[in-house]
Amino acid sequence: MANLFTRIKDMIEADLHQAMDQKEKQNPIALLNQYLRQSEQETEKVRKLLERQYTLKDEFTRELKFAKEMANKRQNQAEIAQNAGEMTLYEFAASEHVQYAERTSRLENSLQMVQSQLNELEKKYEEMKHKLKDMHIRRMELMGRENVTRANHRMNQVLDSNQFSDRAFSKFQEIENYLDRLEHQVNSSYYPSTIDAKIAQLEKEMKVEQTHSIS
Repeated sequence: MANLFTRIKDMIEADLHQAMDQKEKQNPIALLNQYLRQSEQETEKVRKLLERQYTLKDEFTRELKFAKEMANKRQNQAEIAQNAGEMTLYEFAASEHVQYAERTSRLENSLQMVQSQLNELEKKYEEMKHKLKDMHIRRMELMGRENVTRANHRMNQVLDSNQFSDRAFSKFQEIENYLDRLEHQVNSSYYPSTIDAKIAQLEKEMKVEQTHSIS
């Protein structure tokens, strides 16, 4: 049965890794964003642990302060009771002093350990924040390079495409043909109208000369 569960677990992990690999091929930036979100969540968990550790340190500090105060208080009371000959009060105060003194020593050790753990958590938290910031910067750098790569790829596709080139040159040829036709039409209308105008001017000048000759 254990082997069966192990095989099922391995199959599920293999399918998961295959799905992640496929996702990475399709959209690597999206997968990177997912990893970053997970890193942010882990960093947030450490931040909450750090807050709890600060709270725990404050609680230990308060308990230590109270234990020290009570230990000193019971010690003074024991001395007063002993000097007064009140042995019952002395024994009670002396017993209380021992308990608070032992508690003080224990709390001092605990507080020292909590402080050491707190220092370690602070260090890890700062390291995680720096790493997270570096990863965000690297993501922006990768996104910039990816955008340039995608843009160059698309431009190369457009420029290297025979279909696009043929279509582009076809458009130029179409415009040139239109200009040729337009120029031919203008010239065809221009030259006849120019000849007619010149002939009419010559006829007019000839009539003026004839009139002058008769008179």
